[in-house]
Amino acid sequence: MKHSIKRAAVLGSGVMGSGIAAHLANVGIPTIMLDIAPRKLTEDEENKGLTLEDRAVRNRMAAQSKKALLKQKPSPITSKKSLDLIEIGNMDDDMEKLAEVDWVIEVVVENLDIKKKVFANVDKHRKEGTIVTSNTSGISVEAMSADCSEDFRKHFLGTHFFNPPRYLKLLEVIPTKHTDPAVLDFMKKFGEDVLGKGVVEAKDTPNFIANRIGTYGLLVTVQEMLKGGYSIGEVDSVTGPMIGRPKSATFRTLDVVGLDTFIHVANNVHDQVEGKEKELFEVPDFMLKMQDKGWLGAKSGQGFFLKKKGKDGSTIYQLNPKTLEYEDRRKLKTPATEMAKQEKGSRRKLKALVKAKGDRAGDLIWSVLKPALIYSAELTGEIADDIVSIDQAMKWGFGWEIGPFETWDAIGVKKSVERMQEEGETVPEWVLKMLETGNKSFYKTDNGNVYYYDNGEYKQQHFNPKEINIKRMKDVNGVIKKNTGASLIDMGDDVALLEFHSQSNAIGLDIIQMVNHAIEEVGKNYKGLVIGNQGKNFCVGANLGMMLMEAQDDNFFELDMVVRQFQNMALNIKYSGKPVVTAPFNMTLGGGAEVSLPAAAIQASAETYMGLVEFGVGLIPGGGGTKELYLKELRNLPEGVDLDLTKVANDVFEKVAMAKVSTSAAEAVENGYLNKHDAISVNPDHLLHDAKQRVLALDKAGYTAPKREKIPVVGDAGYAAMLLGAKTLRFGGYASDHDVKIAEKLAYVLSGGRIKEGTRIDEQVMLDLEREAFLSLISEPLTQQRMQHMLLKGKPLRN
Repeated sequence: MKHSIKRAAVLGSGVMGSGIAAHLANVGIPTIMLDIAPRKLTEDEENKGLTLEDRAVRNRMAAQSKKALLKQKPSPITSKKSLDLIEIGNMDDDMEKLAEVDWVIEVVVENLDIKKKVFANVDKHRKEGTIVTSNTSGISVEAMSADCSEDFRKHFLGTHFFNPPRYLKLLEVIPTKHTDPAVLDFMKKFGEDVLGKGVVEAKDTPNFIANRIGTYGLLVTVQEMLKGGYSIGEVDSVTGPMIGRPKSATFRTLDVVGLDTFIHVANNVHDQVEGKEKELFEVPDFMLKMQDKGWLGAKSGQGFFLKKKGKDGSTIYQLNPKTLEYEDRRKLKTPATEMAKQEKGSRRKLKALVKAKGDRAGDLIWSVLKPALIYSAELTGEIADDIVSIDQAMKWGFGWEIGPFETWDAIGVKKSVERMQEEGETVPEWVLKMLETGNKSFYKTDNGNVYYYDNGEYKQQHFNPKEINIKRMKDVNGVIKKNTGASLIDMGDDVALLEFHSQSNAIGLDIIQMVNHAIEEVGKNYKGLVIGNQGKNFCVGANLGMMLMEAQDDNFFELDMVVRQFQNMALNIKYSGKPVVTAPFNMTLGGGAEVSLPAAAIQASAETYMGLVEFGVGLIPGGGGTKELYLKELRNLPEGVDLDLTKVANDVFEKVAMAKVSTSAAEAVENGYLNKHDAISVNPDHLLHDAKQRVLALDKAGYTAPKREKIPVVGDAGYAAMLLGAKTLRFGGYASDHDVKIAEKLAYVLSGGRIKEGTRIDEQVMLDLEREAFLSLISEPLTQQRMQHMLLKGKPLRN
């Protein structure tokens, strides 16, 4: 039977259930979200004269959860339109609707008896062949479906999403012994290709993979903190980005997750394991006392940290685990932390810390790392089939940059095992065997292929063909040309890739040169070009520090040349004889948007935060961004509709003046940054593959460069209308005099100068106006103050 999922149902509308429903709606799957029918009226319902039989009352739980999706931060939805795909109901009246869906996901309370009752009811109403899954985080998947029909058990498995489902990549898929292998294969592929997840197959063991190792690692860290007399702030200062873990490190993570949730997960393992492992999952006393006091973290306003507002802003205090009182936050600063800061990349930083014996930071990291590595090795085969699954689960579920076995490779397996044994630890036999046979690492690469150690031999790691890894691609194909800012690489199939790799991927002259060279090279030898990379963000804009320095030195001739070169580069992208497709993701700001807008097409990651943000630093876009956004909006107008230039100009003016940034690629469509020629990749790992396919499709369709066109502008009348809006904001106290000055320049550019409404101008005229406005603003002391403030503090200055 060929499976497909066109409609889904989510049973349970709590934070997790509604988050899963939102994620399904985000990717375009209509979803029915059901919860229990209330047994009691609220005061408000009584006042309205409603009864327990009224549909509004019976659907209240799901309705409230759907409404709450609009208020949650970070937002679980990529666009308000996603909510239109979520239908609500209740589990008493609407179970027959399950016959219309292809996938039922259970997300009710973590209680085996309740889950079994729910599944007995689902079994009555589902059609044959419908896939049913549980989002349990620790209850046995096998036990839940024990009493169900044979067809139900064949189509049943665990699908453990991580919270929040929109943002956390991991999806653990847990088959039972009855699950049809074809159903398992389908769900893994569907999870990756449609839901955009990193899918890992886990075994039906307590807490599966990521929560089992992650919870263990967190508890070990807490125990070592107490043993070594470290403070909560000291631990967090070295267990975050310094070792390739998220900024939230250890205790901030616990505050975000919620102490009650963490204790529940820890107890779940504690109750199902024996001996030494049982002891390790005992929650320390002070944490239980915190739970009794209701100090659960972010959701209760205080936890391991407490934020207090004072007259000079907010201060964060740390909890003292001995006294349960809050005190000033301390960071750990030692010779090893200073050495680690000098190193590049998490692997080298980690190695520097672990090597520093006798150093307070080095000793803490080693004492936390050592048991976690041994524990991961002990559980290989029990919780997952191989080390790759464990590494990927920790990276995708807990945001680790490198998984446990990759970490072991980074610090050196042989030396670290010798140290573990010297310290009386028992290292799993299979790791010792690996070393005895002369193998020094868990992973190795050869000719772009990755191999992992498994049962005495190295096996090739297989990747989805849609997953392009730039580093591996360079190893196989080499680099056509590179400089400090970018590299041109052969992607195969006669498509080239231009990768940015400057600091923060900021655009300077080196990147401008490489873009121009790439377009020339592609014009001669390739079918088209992808501009993309695999950094933290696609591009955060032009090099602000360099521009400020030139402005402060009065080098306006130099700045004029740089802006001209940027504009010419954007025109080269636009008028390239071969298609150029940009692949933006995450932050795509200012110059990043200006590189994307003129491309033949944009293939954006679902998580793309795009905007022209120059106004925030006292400037307006100088590289053609205003012009291209205006043109894109004009082209977006449906055919046959009267051209309302004023409406389009005002809309673009507002977006640029408010420095509006889309919170997703779906919102970038609504904001006019993406249009019908552009597309969205749900799985970020498939972004470059999808962009390459767009290039090939454009080439196959006989791509020709666009013809240079005249731009209709609003002229004098439009200029006056835009300016009036800015002045109204100033009179209301919402804008400063300098804001109005910047707005005036922006209005002048968008109106095409002091000319008659409806006049058509060459795009070079608008580019010249943009450049003049940009240069006059950057010479202003108030703009330079804004730029300085952004560089130092990372946030805009109102002056």
